[in-house]
Amino acid sequence: MTTIVATDKAPAAVGPYSQAVRSGGFLFTAGQIALRPDGTLVEGTVAEQTEQVMNNLAAVLEAAGCGFGDVIKTTCFLVDMNDFAEFNGVYGSRFGSAPPARSTVAVSALPKGASVEVELVARLP
Repeated sequence: MTTIVATDKAPAAVGPYSQAVRSGGFLFTAGQIALRPDGTLVEGTVAEQTEQVMNNLAAVLEAAGCGFGDVIKTTCFLVDMNDFAEFNGVYGSRFGSAPPARSTVAVSALPKGASVEVELVARLP
């Protein structure tokens, strides 16, 4: 059984997709960029954008009944790999001593002109 997860504490989808989907004991999130819940983009440093991305993901996780401790895999997208250290500092602060598996890739562009996007997979309690 598949269930859509949605919250108004994170931005609404900007296309034909869901914020997250519960399926088979897992939560699969859509990629989150640095949009505030009202849909406006955080225009600032990669650290500031990453903070908003992680806040959005926290809201989606909460709506599904889990948290960052339940995350098992993330995929991260950066427009500029020179921003990796700045991104990593904020990203790493959300996970304890057992962070999830992760892939980080450089992309030529992200929606709305964002600099960073993160999607994740979490196990459901």
